[in-house]
Amino acid sequence: MNFVWGKIRIVKKPIEGEHWYFVDESGDPTFYDRHGNLIVGQEGCSPILILGFVETSDPRSIRAALNDLHARIAATEYLKEVPSIKKSNVSFHAKDDCPEVRQAVFETLRPLDFKAQFVVARKIERIFRNSFHAKENEFYDYLISLLFENVLHRYTDNRVYISQRGTRLRQERLEQAALRGLSAFENRWNHKIETKIQIYPHTAVGEPCLQVIDYLNWAVYRAFAKREMRYFNFMRDKVSFLVDRYDSAKYPQNWYSHSNPFDIEKTSPL
Repeated sequence: MNFVWGKIRIVKKPIEGEHWYFVDESGDPTFYDRHGNLIVGQEGCSPILILGFVETSDPRSIRAALNDLHARIAATEYLKEVPSIKKSNVSFHAKDDCPEVRQAVFETLRPLDFKAQFVVARKIERIFRNSFHAKENEFYDYLISLLFENVLHRYTDNRVYISQRGTRLRQERLEQAALRGLSAFENRWNHKIETKIQIYPHTAVGEPCLQVIDYLNWAVYRAFAKREMRYFNFMRDKVSFLVDRYDSAKYPQNWYSHSNPFDIEKTSPL
């Protein structure tokens, strides 16, 4: 029990059972080229980095739905000559899939049982240098910590699958970053969390649920980079939380949820 601004905060007892999180990124953490020149927003260097997860207590039905879709696409005469189909039928990837496949994936995902959360980071050089010592890994790891700060206390058995990134040592540091998010929650509420947390590196080919977060991340990225909301709006009911972390001009309204629905027109321009 914690007192916050005159209110009592009670950390609820975790729900008994297993819960899965599938984590991926959209954009990149790069700020400089090899000569040290700032290249944020130039071709090949994104203006933002998004980290997100989908969470579910029923990953099996999601995997089955995507596997069924792969089979249907493979049997579709109309699509078999599309150059990207062979790659799509190994692993769906929103950026590379053709429009027909992309539509089919979104329509398959919409009725499935999952929710999604996102941290969007504008790549602001001053913040990168002052807060993260101009180190990409520090920047990335902070966003992982923030993403998991308010979630790992809710279920007794948490299984986190992070899209494989870099070396084994790098993967271990990402795992530590996720656990730091939990520690931040404990410190804020002065409450020890004793839920079970297992973290696994994985690939989208081996884990179809990582293809789900790839698609949701892409929808969020399109909203920010292209100011195009139609993909996000189609999946809006799946999004429980989104923070535009460095849109300080809009604070505190840059934290979006069901009570403050996200719309790109509410945000500051990139």
